[in-house]
Amino acid sequence: MALGGNLSLKPQSRIYYLSLEFYMGRTLQNTMVNLGLQNACDEAIYQLGLDLEELEEIEEDAGLGNGGLGRLAACFLDSMATLGLAAYGYGIRYEFGIFNQKIVNGWQVEEADDWLRYGNPWEKARPEYMLPVHFYGRVEHTPDGVKWLDTQVVLAMPYDTPVPGYKNNTVNTMRLWSAKAPNDFKLQDFNVGDYIEAVLDRNLAENISRVLYPNDNFFEGKELRLKQEYFVVAATLQDIIRRFKSSKFGCRDPVRTCFETFPDKVAIQLNDTHPALSIPELMRILVDVEKVDWDKAWEITKKTCAYTNHTVLPEALERWPVSMFEKLLPRHLEIIYAINQRHLDHVAALFPGDVDRLRRMSVIEEGDCKRINMAHLCVIGSHAVNGVARIHSEIVKQSVFKDFYELEPEKFQNKTNGITPRRWLLLCNPGLADTIVEKIGEEFLTDLSQLKKLLPLVNDEAFIRDVAKVKQENKLKFSAFLEKEYKVKINPSSMFDVHVKRIHEYKRQLLNCLHVITLYNRIKRDPAKAFVPRTVMIGGKAAPGYHMAKLIIKLVTSIGDVVNHDPVVGDRLKVIFLENYRVSLAEKVIPAADLSQQISTAGTEASGTGNMKFMLNGALTIGTMDGANVEMAEEAGAENLFIFGLRVEDVEALDRKGYNAREYYDRLPELKQAVDQISSGFFSPKEPDCFKDVVNMLMHHDRFKVFADYEAYVQCQAQVDQLYRNPKGWTKKVIRNIACSGKFSSDRTITEYAREIWGVEPSDLQIPPPNIPRD
Repeated sequence: MALGGNLSLKPQSRIYYLSLEFYMGRTLQNTMVNLGLQNACDEAIYQLGLDLEELEEIEEDAGLGNGGLGRLAACFLDSMATLGLAAYGYGIRYEFGIFNQKIVNGWQVEEADDWLRYGNPWEKARPEYMLPVHFYGRVEHTPDGVKWLDTQVVLAMPYDTPVPGYKNNTVNTMRLWSAKAPNDFKLQDFNVGDYIEAVLDRNLAENISRVLYPNDNFFEGKELRLKQEYFVVAATLQDIIRRFKSSKFGCRDPVRTCFETFPDKVAIQLNDTHPALSIPELMRILVDVEKVDWDKAWEITKKTCAYTNHTVLPEALERWPVSMFEKLLPRHLEIIYAINQRHLDHVAALFPGDVDRLRRMSVIEEGDCKRINMAHLCVIGSHAVNGVARIHSEIVKQSVFKDFYELEPEKFQNKTNGITPRRWLLLCNPGLADTIVEKIGEEFLTDLSQLKKLLPLVNDEAFIRDVAKVKQENKLKFSAFLEKEYKVKINPSSMFDVHVKRIHEYKRQLLNCLHVITLYNRIKRDPAKAFVPRTVMIGGKAAPGYHMAKLIIKLVTSIGDVVNHDPVVGDRLKVIFLENYRVSLAEKVIPAADLSQQISTAGTEASGTGNMKFMLNGALTIGTMDGANVEMAEEAGAENLFIFGLRVEDVEALDRKGYNAREYYDRLPELKQAVDQISSGFFSPKEPDCFKDVVNMLMHHDRFKVFADYEAYVQCQAQVDQLYRNPKGWTKKVIRNIACSGKFSSDRTITEYAREIWGVEPSDLQIPPPNIPRD
């Protein structure tokens, strides 16, 4: 990245953001927005007799992610470029991204996402930077050092996608690796005469970058997945080191061999534990290849790497079998053992005789199957460990990594997530963006805290009218879209109650279902009463192997079948399952939403970023005190959100006491009625037993305590209704929320990472375009 202007500055250190997911969505409109060309393109396309919006709809989403983690990486790339940081995103160029979801008879059916079918105009293949990645083989300890021999080689072919900053002429790079078989792949088989087999076997190597694993917050210990994780790490580290060696950084050697300054020039951010192998791989390169002594290499590695934790759910933590490592990455296993031994020696010296602590803190978990705890490896091998919202970072310190926090408290930080206001306001909600620009100018697009300037307008009649009008236009537009796509008639003056995210028990789509059934029963009980009309929209994908999540989708669609066809209900309540929820659909639904559902059990959602998108786009939040909801309530005032339910300490107390679902079922008649209806087949008359697993889970082993929050949730929803009856009061709260959403820009998040973890300073320097001569 050119620095422009003062060239006597030493080139700044480079940031490498390593992630197995980059959920980019579409690129055309985002590129026009960031280059400041949208109006010009619009006009030019119109002159050609074409419609730009129609053109934009043709582009496939780049769905190389599952949900929050991959979308966060995409927002971060936008912010790093906008802040003028020399940053690279590194990941895998999956041939097939997150599956397309079809709903057939109410059930999710997966379809392969062949997003590259017509090519990808945004990427450029760079075969000149192709690199070898090694697997399997054996380790030999020789007098000249350690050799990793007889490996199988797969080539990593880089594809570069430009990442433009917002109107600053900075363009960074996202480099995604694709697996290619080398030409001599297994051709010894050729001598045996099975040439055809040998050529077909090339697929085995190339399968590494074939498909994204579709699990969100769930660890699946498959060998192919471990291969993907090492593949991206090995290729990326070679690239990083090549770049480090060839840049002069004011040093006179033609090739740089001294690694002393490596951590000053290179920052590697690990997006969750998926790229954790960066730690042993960097050690292997330094010790085995570059002949740096172990202690020096370890110091360099720790100073270079930093780790972001994204979840506290135990089933999500990566724990790889030692036997798999031994086969696939034998040298890395030795290095991990050596790292662990030194680590445990250090702990033992500080806590003599505390065997239990050693067991808890080991990277190797003993048991029937010995496993490698990748989170422990990341904490030990990084100089900074962060959670992604304040409450989450506290839980990380107090429970998940408690022992490690006691050992090195200075290592632990919080970096509350954010979203890019370019895609999540300017691009998806131009009406609202224009309304804000009219009042406070456009500087807020790169400094979202300036939205605070809207606070004095909270009682401004004209502004209240304008904001409400934009929302109504967005709702009409989305209603037309739904009518076209789903053939359902929507009442656009109903409250748009939206719950979109991955389908997971902890996100509690079931709590929403119970509320919908309760509303339905109330309308049936007293049809003459005045009800606030609602259109409840639930959307999201279930991991293909996650039985309960798929059943939840079936339940939502089944409730919809009953409610939507009941003449007594009319248009007072509609339930729609939004099929194939993805970035491009989020860009349509979020600007149209009135109510945003963020109702995870307290202590389970690390941060959430959908919550921030809804807040910025003028929806009010109903939510628990979990993840970033806590900070949203702090910024806007809790009275401007609808907060309900157990807090983290209440959940812990309930765990100690023992959670008994039947207690609530027996005590709350509306809850009992709803559960009995699900159980009896009221919503599945052709298959009365369809939902027995759901009811059994809710009654007997619900880790996420749905019934415990039901009563508070239903009461809170009644307050939502009450406020919605007062449109002006509602819109005032909306304006307050928008005005207080400035903290949740990914520009703020990345500025904190830059200063507090990477040791670099963001810059608002605008590089002049190439057609303007420099001094």
